[in-house]
Amino acid sequence: MFKKLDRSFYLRDDVLAIARGLLGKLLVTRWNGIITSGRIVETEAYRGETDRASHAWGGRRTGRTEVMYGPGGHAYVYLCYGMHHLCNVVTHEAGVPHAVLIRAVEPLEGITEMAKRTGKSMDSLGLGAGPGNLSRSLGIQTAHSGHSLVSDAFFLADDGFRLRDPDVRATPRIGVDYAGEDALLPYRFIVSGSPWVSGQGSQRKLSWSLNG
Repeated sequence: MFKKLDRSFYLRDDVLAIARGLLGKLLVTRWNGIITSGRIVETEAYRGETDRASHAWGGRRTGRTEVMYGPGGHAYVYLCYGMHHLCNVVTHEAGVPHAVLIRAVEPLEGITEMAKRTGKSMDSLGLGAGPGNLSRSLGIQTAHSGHSLVSDAFFLADDGFRLRDPDVRATPRIGVDYAGEDALLPYRFIVSGSPWVSGQGSQRKLSWSLNG
């Protein structure tokens, strides 16, 4: 059993605490009655207008990023390199464009469907390692940007699983070299040792799981 995260979780002002707190939580979609889910093992925090790596740096507002300026608890999904749909969680109160990128999940439910959506094998790391892969597996697209994360179709949940402090590691974010000094900030959070964390190699360690 799990409990859907309520809006108060997302409205907090500490985006780093939220990014860390999302590790171990469930990301769930239910499209056309088909449920898929994964346990979050990697996140990245983006601190809005003062963060050079953020789409909202310097107060930039576009049709795409406007959802970031809304209240926390909504999805911000954008297209990267014209092919990868990247799923972010909007946080903080309206007017403060903080967000957390979900970078990797360990697949849980609906793995057969995930394999169909991605064209990968059921034991492939490509089902959940990397933000583009997890969005494809869970059926998340740019059309879902602005979607409420307290809905019944697309949400995050807590099933009581807890990580120990030694299991969590903070590192610089990936692929934001253009952000100068901000690229070095330890805003990426990972579950240490998880083979599902992006860039961990191609062979899955079948004995490793957050779900047992």
